[in-house]
Amino acid sequence: MSKVRNIVFDCNETLLDLTTVAPVFQRLFGEPGTVRLWFRQLITYSQALTIADVYVPFTDIGGAVLDMIATPRGVKITAADRQELTDRFATMPPYPDVPVGLRRLKAAGFHLFTLTDNTAAISGRQLTHGGIVDLFDRRFSVDDTAKRHKPAPKAYAEVARGLGASTSEMCMIACHTWDTIGVQAAGWEAGLIKRVNNDVLDTAAQPQYIGKDLNEVADQIIARHGSEHG
Repeated sequence: MSKVRNIVFDCNETLLDLTTVAPVFQRLFGEPGTVRLWFRQLITYSQALTIADVYVPFTDIGGAVLDMIATPRGVKITAADRQELTDRFATMPPYPDVPVGLRRLKAAGFHLFTLTDNTAAISGRQLTHGGIVDLFDRRFSVDDTAKRHKPAPKAYAEVARGLGASTSEMCMIACHTWDTIGVQAAGWEAGLIKRVNNDVLDTAAQPQYIGKDLNEVADQIIARHGSEHG
């Protein structure tokens, strides 16, 4: 059995509630659900650019995707609109299960980290606003390391390298199956939180830990590895 000691977290949707950004899209498009289309497209094009070996910061892709959605609808996006979206995205609150789940994992002896496609500045603002930044031993952004968006192998490899850890010591918790696919291909364990609109993919490697919230996933990780930390 591998001895996981480092747990790395995705941030957007996994720890932080994306639905709080919906009012921006309600005001602009009259449909709060457009936030889901925007975020899906943001992920799609971050991955497409990565496959094409082109790096663009996540925030820049987000702005470009907003224009891509708005232009066919005849919606004019102003500088104030962009700032409101940035501010909303940078201040998404954590889900209620997150602070408790993080503290339980720390108490069980695990080292906690984040890995995000966001810039370090946005990620830091998010976690500070959410009151959970001090629960992490270190924060990683692909913007500072791999210059490759997840699930590119280099995105995960740079974290293990930065920690001086072997892949058998690493586990990632995310709510997106594309992230768990990537991290398992990199040789890590994976935990999937089944947030709204996110679930397992039958044709992919299955995460070792699956739960409806962070506490359910934490229970499984602590049961398997917690006694190894003492």
